[in-house]
Amino acid sequence: MGKMIATILAGGKGTRMDIFCQVRPKPALPFAGKYRFIDFCLSNCLHSKIGDVAVLVDYRRGELMDYVNRWQNSNSGNNGIAVLEPVNNGIYTGTANAVYQNLEYLRKQPADKILIMPSDHAYKMDYRKMLAFHEKSQADVTVGVVPVPIEEAHRFGTLTIDDNGYVIEYVEKPDIPRSNLVSMGIYIFNKDALVRRLVRDASESSSIHDFGYSIIPAMVGEQRVFAYKFDSFWRDVGTIDAYFDTSMELTGTKPPFSLTGTWPVLTCEPENPVKQSLSGTVLNSIISPGCVIKGRVENSVLSPGVRVDEHAVVKNSVIMSNVNIGVHTVVDSCIADEDVSIGDFCYVGFGKNSTPTKEYTLLGKGSFVSSHMAVARGCKVMPYSNPTDPLRRVVLENYQPMDKVRPQLQNSERNS
Repeated sequence: MGKMIATILAGGKGTRMDIFCQVRPKPALPFAGKYRFIDFCLSNCLHSKIGDVAVLVDYRRGELMDYVNRWQNSNSGNNGIAVLEPVNNGIYTGTANAVYQNLEYLRKQPADKILIMPSDHAYKMDYRKMLAFHEKSQADVTVGVVPVPIEEAHRFGTLTIDDNGYVIEYVEKPDIPRSNLVSMGIYIFNKDALVRRLVRDASESSSIHDFGYSIIPAMVGEQRVFAYKFDSFWRDVGTIDAYFDTSMELTGTKPPFSLTGTWPVLTCEPENPVKQSLSGTVLNSIISPGCVIKGRVENSVLSPGVRVDEHAVVKNSVIMSNVNIGVHTVVDSCIADEDVSIGDFCYVGFGKNSTPTKEYTLLGKGSFVSSHMAVARGCKVMPYSNPTDPLRRVVLENYQPMDKVRPQLQNSERNS
């Protein structure tokens, strides 16, 4: 089996994650409690015995460099991680351009195969199995693929293949998909084939320098492109909807994906104990180290250092690190970023959806909800804002003092 180097695409701004990536690089976004997006592919590389890993950083690159260095120090089984920036302090203009800017580094590596992957997917994968398929097929490039419901296929690159996995057609984000077999954004290239294709792509002014839109479609029909079918749990969690839905999947009584086991997801968070008072209750939830639970938590994911005070209720929510939730407060169907403070006697996620497509309330990093306030379902609170501050108020109609909300709550309880 040939030698392979892994290349992790970790430079994007994460615009699909809205306010949560305004304050951090997307690969460092908390997920499933104590983990970060990038932990999944880093862990897969370590468990797959890939000793050489290149992480391509750009947006808020200093923060991600620091995290990757801490991860490497915490998981000494992999000491071959290189963090690579754009050349001449520039920027990456696409996924293919990111790799193209680092061709000099990749050319110097002894590997003859290059594994390329995104950093915002949740899955466990032994890349050696995909490499074995790549070599057996004598492929120039192999694309990792999974089936999805046909109504979701338009969000991905779709493939049509023959019985041997040979790719007949590849279409990125088609309006009307002709296949439900989609790309995972994971590729294994023969190094010489990748170098030639990237150099050619860089010379084409009309190209957007993206693997899905530019590189793979151009190779289909010209070179040997094969699809490797992955048959385990995989989610692209790079949108808010997918992030929330996958988080809720993991809190079920039979979650489809284990974060531990024989192939654990590795991180670098400290293992402080969870503190739960006699009055505290936890049901179907992921509770991270350092949390203090004095109220009730159900069907939720809590990152390290969250405090839920007496008689508070947190349900169907994702709560990131160091969030404080006051006494007699209800947090329902919410994603709360780090360092959020919610006062006493609040109701976050109150009422019906403000829009048909929003099932949850978003609280940006460091935002503050004063005591005795209600924040409606579907509302978005910007980072470091306070909805009671008239100079920084967001979506005014979605904030109500609790004395106006209580009659509605009482009517709702009588009618239930």
